[in-house]
Amino acid sequence: MKASVWAVQMRTLASPRENLEKVRAMLESAAAKDPAPDVIVLPEIFTCPYDNSCFPVFAQEEEGEVCRELSKIAQDHHAYLVGGSVPERGADGRIYNTSYVYDRAGGRIAKHRKVHLFDIDVPGGQYFRESDVLSPGDSVTVFDTEFGKMGVCICFDIRFPEMFLEMRKMGVRMVFVPAAFNMTTGPAHWEVLFRSRAMDQQIYMLGCSPARNAEASYIAYGHSILTDPWGRVVRELDEREGILRAEVDLDYVDAVRQQIPLGSHGVSAPVHFGKSAL
Repeated sequence: MKASVWAVQMRTLASPRENLEKVRAMLESAAAKDPAPDVIVLPEIFTCPYDNSCFPVFAQEEEGEVCRELSKIAQDHHAYLVGGSVPERGADGRIYNTSYVYDRAGGRIAKHRKVHLFDIDVPGGQYFRESDVLSPGDSVTVFDTEFGKMGVCICFDIRFPEMFLEMRKMGVRMVFVPAAFNMTTGPAHWEVLFRSRAMDQQIYMLGCSPARNAEASYIAYGHSILTDPWGRVVRELDEREGILRAEVDLDYVDAVRQQIPLGSHGVSAPVHFGKSAL
């Protein structure tokens, strides 16, 4: 079974309204040239600059303007929409980095709060602490489509293979990753992480990044990417604005899993690593 997927790589503007208008404009321009996609993916924190000072200012309530507009975009394009991520103000008053997922009719079918917050300090490179403002989620997120089960996670989550193992156990065939790697981690780790997660769980991986803006306080790497269950890069953008468009063959997941049956090698007893028995 084949599905058409689009990842919208856009430069992030100052306010949610401006960014929603940009999403609409880019999608409408692309839809005028190509058949409608089955799945649309937006970048991480696409509604405002990726900056701790902006998250409380632009935090959205669950049924706020951004969610209503995302629902309408899904409905208008008759596509599943992985709505990137937005700062969400939860009912508990905390702020989360949250991705909302909608079906073709605009109904919300999933919600993922970023589990692993981006707290890094690389000497001579990137420093950022999401946990100064944001709170972590606590769930693995999977949703159903006519193409099979799909998963969603956000950016730093990709570095934790156990999360993807859980999604595979839940039956996922593809995972969508709104992400904003930077100019320290992006060149070093972006491609290898997407290839690794695709290969070790034998799934498709689609990463959607903001386009690069050298004048922003946080400079995204760009390079939205699609990798297949064999661990190959199928398509990748550069740093500029654009839409990654591709067709994925979900039956290929089964083919790869039959060729290299990793699922039949489950560990039935604890494995202890240490000195060899002689």
